[in-house]
Amino acid sequence: MKFSSLPRSALVGVIVASFAAPSLRAQAPAEKSSPVASKTALVGATVIQPGRGQVLENAVIVIEGDRIFSVGPAATTKIPAGAKVIDAKGRWIVPGYIDSHVHFFQSGGLYTRPDAIDLTKVRPYAEEIALVKRRLPDAFARYLRSGVTSVVDIGGPFWNFEMRKAAGETALAPRVAAAGPLISSVARPQLDLGDPPIVKISTPDEGCELVRKLAAQKADYIKIWYIVDGDGAVERFRPIVRAVAEESRKQKIRLAVHATELEAARAAVEEGADLLVHSVTDKEVDERFVKLLREKGTILTPSLVVFERYARTFAQQLNLTAEELAWGDPAVISTLFDLAHLPPDVVPERIQTATANPKFVEQRLTGQRIALKNLKTLQDAGVIIAAGTDAGNIGTIHGPAIYREFALMKEAGLTSMQILSAATNGAAKAFGVDAKIGSIESGYFADLVVLRSNPLTDIAHASDIESVTKNGVLYLAKSLSPDSPADVVQRQVNAFNAHNVEALLKTYAEDVKIYENPDRLLSTGRAALREQFGKRLGDDAKAHCEVLKRVVADGNIIDEVRLSGAETTESTVIYEVKDGLIRSVRVVRAKAPVEVKTG
Repeated sequence: MKFSSLPRSALVGVIVASFAAPSLRAQAPAEKSSPVASKTALVGATVIQPGRGQVLENAVIVIEGDRIFSVGPAATTKIPAGAKVIDAKGRWIVPGYIDSHVHFFQSGGLYTRPDAIDLTKVRPYAEEIALVKRRLPDAFARYLRSGVTSVVDIGGPFWNFEMRKAAGETALAPRVAAAGPLISSVARPQLDLGDPPIVKISTPDEGCELVRKLAAQKADYIKIWYIVDGDGAVERFRPIVRAVAEESRKQKIRLAVHATELEAARAAVEEGADLLVHSVTDKEVDERFVKLLREKGTILTPSLVVFERYARTFAQQLNLTAEELAWGDPAVISTLFDLAHLPPDVVPERIQTATANPKFVEQRLTGQRIALKNLKTLQDAGVIIAAGTDAGNIGTIHGPAIYREFALMKEAGLTSMQILSAATNGAAKAFGVDAKIGSIESGYFADLVVLRSNPLTDIAHASDIESVTKNGVLYLAKSLSPDSPADVVQRQVNAFNAHNVEALLKTYAEDVKIYENPDRLLSTGRAALREQFGKRLGDDAKAHCEVLKRVVADGNIIDEVRLSGAETTESTVIYEVKDGLIRSVRVVRAKAPVEVKTG
């Protein structure tokens, strides 16, 4: 396809990017170091043991196969003869992060929960689930890129167990513990395609029967969705909770409970819940509840980020982090900006009202603010905290969402060491009693994150990842991106729509050249783009880019785009992508604004 043959639509200069990284679905990254010697030694780093609150400078970690052979001070830890030695001086090493609350049956995109917002006229739910299944390898890889080497999928359809098996057979995937369908006090028929992720249970016998079916699949957890729907709901559903808890103990399967109201959470723990997957959000916890959790040894996964992400997506006031814009699935993230640009007749009225209400987010985050207070109370009381995100829900992105969770835990008053402990030692206890993860010690799996800066001085440094080791195989972080060139182009569009200039610029080469098609040079380098985009996004709070059509041809990405905001224009943009960055851009400019009818 020749550039001169492209249609001369129109635009103002939205420029998009792409990482030309090979697909990780087909093969492992080329830039990886696997233990070719019988043992590998990481030498000179500062090792952080969050579960013990310990810091070991100038340490040696010896890895044999997929396990840690030894760890200790360089002065006293012997490096075996013939071991492959990797210089890690000036680096910090922590155990691989663990997200103890994810749902792989959900994409994290706008169309993934039709029971929360019905947009099935735009994307049928069956189509959404087909996309989710097809992109599972992509989601797996994004967890590793984010330093997350283990996850707990705490509820989904029976095909969750197929997902768990696939993850176990995939090198570029976190280790996965999985639950099956949620045993629920309410129905969610919008999610039922024949293998529902949520099953309403009406009697104790029904609950026990489902537990036995899940036991046959070797479920790692039984999950109860304890929804308080109306007066007396806690006590009405409690006999089922009791029966399910008893049957779970009989089957030797741990019990997780979603209970966001204090009385439902109290009842769940009294009946034997091993894990609460949300903080209490309706009121501050009392001393009786705190004492109950301590006595029972119940683990709490706060799952803070999910509250704000629903609210901010519905209000179209997204606050995606740099990590999410860089490492999250760009196709999923792109959908989160759709809501304000869909035809009004397909958007539920209550959502339109939320989007139009400037105080909607503040009102909806009352529960999150209570949860932050409760987290600090429970942390100070010695309750076991396990970091988790509820990833897969609308706006909560698989993989990098954990860094927004860390930021919220810091806002709650937790120290960096406490946050790291929750994401390693605490979450390992949620994953499995004998999982051998979450700590750097002899006999544990060699799941490690090597950082370029110290996370104890600022938890934001926890994402400054140089490499990730899973099962003893070391991967350079930059090799773990599953992005295609088209993905990176979309990533640039996402950054534009998020009005994040720095994230946008990271998709371009330092010496990127911008042309008016075909050869009139308009600007060179990131500095010129920073000025251009900074002014464009600063001057127009509603600036938004929509990709109308995308073609990959002759190694180029060709987008027809619509830029809306102060005015609406359309144009064709041609991107040359090499080595994971946009090297040049050619823009076919608009001759006049385009009138677009949306209602």
